[in-house]
Amino acid sequence: MYAVVVLTGLMVVAVTGETYTTKFDNVDLENILKNDRLFLNYFNCIMDKGKCSPDGEELKKHIPEALENACAKCSEKQKQGGEKVLKYMYEKKPDLFRQLEEKFDPEGKYRVKYRKLAQERGYKV
Repeated sequence: MYAVVVLTGLMVVAVTGETYTTKFDNVDLENILKNDRLFLNYFNCIMDKGKCSPDGEELKKHIPEALENACAKCSEKQKQGGEKVLKYMYEKKPDLFRQLEEKFDPEGKYRVKYRKLAQERGYKV
């Protein structure tokens, strides 16, 4: 997994002030990851290929900033959720993971930036 903290979890982020709100922290990520329809709705939102829920819109809006600052405004739960989602995508949906990288990391700078962190966490990179 290259960009371990790219996403803070599908539909986990909305911003207020200096930190992202924890308003969506209790969303059941397991349910989303197990449900292709739900998962693809969020993915398509993020990729500008479909409609966005309010939480999906907030997530999409803050991905570039989260990438740039290693999710500094994220709660620990949001970081864990983001890592879980990315690990799932990297292992189970590599074609979608590549699309995500193409959109948010076309130059590969975050891939390099997060490679060491991914290796420390035991991901095959």
